Order: sequence, then C-alpha cells, then structure tokens
Amino acid sequence: MTNDNLYRYLFEGVSVRGELVQLGNTYQQIIASKEYPAPVQKLLGELLVATSLLTATLKFEGSITVQLQGDGPVRLAVINGDHEQKMRGVARWEGEVPTDGTIHDVIGKGHLVITITPTKGERYQGVVGLEGDTLAESLEGYFANSEQLKTRIILRTGEFEGNAKAAGMLLQILPDGQGQEGDFEHLEQLTETVKNEELFSLDAQDVLYRLYHQEEVKLFDPQLVEFHCGCSRERSASAICSIERIEVEKIIADEGKISLHCDYCGTSYDFDSIDVAALHENAAKNDSDQVH
Repeated sequence: MTNDNLYRYLFEGVSVRGELVQLGNTYQQIIASKEYPAPVQKLLGELLVATSLLTATLKFEGSITVQLQGDGPVRLAVINGDHEQKMRGVARWEGEVPTDGTIHDVIGKGHLVITITPTKGERYQGVVGLEGDTLAESLEGYFANSEQLKTRIILRTGEFEGNAKAAGMLLQILPDGQGQEGDFEHLEQLTETVKNEELFSLDAQDVLYRLYHQEEVKLFDPQLVEFHCGCSRERSASAICSIERIEVEKIIADEGKISLHCDYCGTSYDFDSIDVAALHENAAKNDSDQVH
C-alpha cells in the first residue's frame, strides 16, 4: 500500500455496498501539527477514517465535518473533508487522557455533530448522543436513526513498519431490494474478520479477496485522499487587516511581531512593523482605487 486511497465496491446481485479507506501520509500530517498524546492521535485517526467514509456517501459537491464535543479530557476533536477527499483536522485536550478508555472516558458527557455543507444548497447539521463505547458505534447509531440504513463501520489505527496508519471499512445496505434476507449479516460477519495488519499493509484488492473470495465483488477506481489545510500568508494578512491597527501595533510593541498560528498544519505566519505598515498601505491603495 503506497498511496492514501478510498475504494468503493459493490456486491453483485446483493443490495449491499462497501467502502475501504487506507491512510498513511494524510493521518501522519494531521497528528504532526501538535504533540498529541497517543489516545488523542488514535481518536483523530478514527475521526479521519470516518470522515473519509462519510464524505464518500455524498451525492453532491460539498464537505462534511465530523466533530466530537464534550466535557472530558478531550473537549473537541474535529475532521473536515470534502468530495475531493481533502482532509484536515484538529483536537483540543486538557490534562491526562485515558489510554484504554471508552469514548465516554475520553470525551466525557458530549455528543457527535455531523455537518454537511453542499457547494450549492442548504447546510444540514445532525447532533446525536454518543451511543455505545466507540466512535464507530455512535456513527452506526447516526445512520440507523437519520438514514434508516443498516450500516457497519470499522475504524482502525496503529503502526506498521514504524509509521502511523489509519484505515477502515463501511458496509451499508441499499434500499433496492435485491438479494435475500440475511445477506447483510453474512457480509458483516466476513468484514469483521479483517485484521489491522491486512488493512495497513495489503492492497485493497488483496484485502477484499481475503474477506470476500466466495462473493462477486465489483471494485471501482480509487480516489486519492490527501491532507489539505488551506491556510496561507495572504489569508493571515487579510485577518490582520481586519484587526484595529492600534491593537496590532500594541502587540508588535510588546512582542516585536504579530504571529498567526494555524492549528490544522502547525504553520506560523509572522509579521513585523514593516510588514504591517505595507499591508495597511496596500489596503488603503486598494480602497482608493475602488473609489476612483
């Protein structure tokens, strides 16, 4: 497995579809932005896999944000992804985070928020309680309640050959009525036998063959998954121009510079007094040009 890819597949003659995502670089870049404790890295990996799988269910151009909020050690964990499988994410925590705890031990009293934002059309937000002991169980509850579709989600994180890996699978019944009763449960049992090492090291074709070699599976072309932050020095400059100039100059007088830090990728953009003067001069020139 060399690339970060999402795969979609169908079972011939059976009303069940599947997805498989395998992630290395994307996951590593997200957890590299801060010194996250191991359990927070694990949670971000599971959220990343879940968001990729959910984004693949979109029938339109847009984005999905999957967010956990609570009053536990991890107050916030969020991943945002779009129909092009461009991902970014961040988490905030305080104190010790339990290593082997349930999602309730990590998040505390909280909820799962799924926000769907189409490029065209209305924004939708679903808020659900944390059902079960894992993120996967909470997401399965979301599908059962909001979509009325039987869904099985597998989320895995770990290490392979010294590198952080995240992977997962989604199995979902289709409402077209093909196949027989019990088909989903049969395929669900097969899917649950997948091992972490298989997900982290094998090509998708080999994973699916090991799981479903007695089934007829149609595998579609993969879609590349990648980390994408979107921050830039230009955006940071615009943000500085929106702050009162006297406030910016006070910060520079105290600190020698004003810095804007991106939580998603860890990049800092520094501006000194000369930079800020140039920003305001350009802004004033642009305003003058628009007047004339």
